[in-house]
Amino acid sequence: MNPRLDALHPYPFEKLRRLLADSNPPADLTPIDLSIGEPRHTPPAVAVEAMRNAMGGLSVYPPTKGGVALRQTMAAWIARRYDIAAPDAETQILPVQGSREALFAFAQTVIDGTRPCRVICPNPFYQIYEGAALLAGAEPWYLNADPARGHGPDWSTIPADVLEQTQLIYVCSPGNPTGHVLTLEDWRILFAMADKYDFIIAADECYSEIHFDEAHPPLGALEAAVRLGRPDFRRLVSFSSLSKRSSLPGLRSGYVAGDASLLQRFLLYRTYHGSAMSAVVSAASIAAWNDEAHVLENRRLYRQKLEAVLPILQEALDVDAPEAAFFLWAATPGDDALFARELYAATGVTVLPGSFLAREAHGRNPGQGRIRIALVATPEACVEAARRIVDFCSTFSIRTKE
Repeated sequence: MNPRLDALHPYPFEKLRRLLADSNPPADLTPIDLSIGEPRHTPPAVAVEAMRNAMGGLSVYPPTKGGVALRQTMAAWIARRYDIAAPDAETQILPVQGSREALFAFAQTVIDGTRPCRVICPNPFYQIYEGAALLAGAEPWYLNADPARGHGPDWSTIPADVLEQTQLIYVCSPGNPTGHVLTLEDWRILFAMADKYDFIIAADECYSEIHFDEAHPPLGALEAAVRLGRPDFRRLVSFSSLSKRSSLPGLRSGYVAGDASLLQRFLLYRTYHGSAMSAVVSAASIAAWNDEAHVLENRRLYRQKLEAVLPILQEALDVDAPEAAFFLWAATPGDDALFARELYAATGVTVLPGSFLAREAHGRNPGQGRIRIALVATPEACVEAARRIVDFCSTFSIRTKE
């Protein structure tokens, strides 16, 4: 067996299952699960219909590179969304089976495990980054979120000796779980560091279309590169998908776009990896990327839930509106895991302890004392959950002070 498998940590939801295993919520309360970032809005009809009409594609092997029409559609969407020239559909974009598999596989492509290697991960973070680094033979280095910076990164805290061994850095903007969005100045610093220390940036942007101000969508990695004079996207790749944007997590469809030289090698890896997108999924993806009406409706629903839930929760918790994404990153009155366990037992509401999403690094776990609340249920269920949480907080606070 691959000994590197032993370095992997239990997944956050495995930890959550263990935490709640002996809890029995009240039988008279309907459970409300706000722990997992799984979109539950109705899938767009245009994508469903396109998939129905493409069933003939099941009889052919799909090309690893993806169909021309799909790559062109993705490139055109990037151009519209970020107001930049479209990436070259032939060399600068590849379809992938959701951003998760691509974020993992990309590390296996670009990391040279024959020499000392660091992979910088945001902390807290999406655990795929860490697992990808470990299985590629690299050592993760965790960049703690800074509450004073809106839970954003402080690049100056990365030591030079770490940067000298860094081959890959994962960034997530909008961030999971914090909702923080990188600024143009953040990208200026990142690009300068990548040039100086010769590492690659993998930008996870799967939450880019969940935002609350239609006039000011989050800045994208490729957009930042163009604005900063890097239209070739050197040392940069961006990952996105239809899971959050289009409420299609089961479609497993996304893209990776950016530096053509990196994508050429990634395509070689994928040829052996066996991750080509079915023509059926491709047809549904083309329809989804070409339609914005359902995305506007998704954002309206998330905005409705945020505006309804936040004032309720603020009666009892220290929590602010995120810049983007559909998570609330709330401080707890006491231990976050204990809070989540007792909340579930008392109310049937499931949230994710923040410490499960982070690692102890540089003297602290930046998720400790926080919970992630995913606004994925119906508006009514989210409001009911918020009210239960507020009622619970009064009794939990009393117990933790005794």
